[in-house]
Amino acid sequence: MRFTKMHGIGNDYVYVDCFDETVDDPAAIAPKMADRHYGIGGDGLILVMPSASADVRMRMFNADGSEAQMCGNGIRCVAKYAWDHGRSQTNPMTVETAAGIKTIELEVVGGQAVAATVDMGEPILVGCEIPVAIDTDTVVDAPIEAIGQTFAMTCVSMGNPHATIYVDDVAAVDLEAVGPALETHPLFPERVNVHFVQVHDASTVTMRTWERGSGITLACGTGASAVCVAGVLTGRSSRGITATLPGGDLDLEWREADNHLYMTGPAEEVFTGTWQG
Repeated sequence: MRFTKMHGIGNDYVYVDCFDETVDDPAAIAPKMADRHYGIGGDGLILVMPSASADVRMRMFNADGSEAQMCGNGIRCVAKYAWDHGRSQTNPMTVETAAGIKTIELEVVGGQAVAATVDMGEPILVGCEIPVAIDTDTVVDAPIEAIGQTFAMTCVSMGNPHATIYVDDVAAVDLEAVGPALETHPLFPERVNVHFVQVHDASTVTMRTWERGSGITLACGTGASAVCVAGVLTGRSSRGITATLPGGDLDLEWREADNHLYMTGPAEEVFTGTWQG
């Protein structure tokens, strides 16, 4: 089976072109392909597929085999792959996901897509819809206890659930300990992506991520989008920010005009190969 390795600021996935290939059990094969020692290596598996309602369809599986609704970095790579490999020459391009159809405007240089702006849609703020087991309209700076500490979290869904926690120094956070404890906390019936954020000023933040089903990742596009929204909800940052993640920067804007979140960042193809497993 042919595959392509791609990444968006270090958030790397194995991509399979299902216009040509068939993946019978992606949930089973994802952990094998994503294994960084015995497999190809990546944060998971993404399938690029035909769609009856959009230009292409995307299915995403985390490194543990669980299927996720959306991936902001992954969808930029899906659009790049579709453009560069002739699966769609529409710009803006539509991509069908489990979180709905997303529109991506590609930046094309020399015939190849190098970056993209994704309309991530409207954030979901109601607790039970995120979902969080807290009976409030919004979950803003709500207390949560894990590993003997109490944190203040702001929760947002961008098609998948996110919890943002503000700290003075993101480098000091023991992410390997607190990440899994919060991901699987009883308050989150579908688990959660966890982000620790340090605010530098109203338009710049630094964040670190524990991604649901994948662990520590270099970047999370839906997470950065949720952080942008959380900053506005808590009054810590503006509607337009640059988020610095371990893998690079993303530009985010939560526009008042349509209530949609727009994310801009690069997409890169690394290598191709044949999976023998």
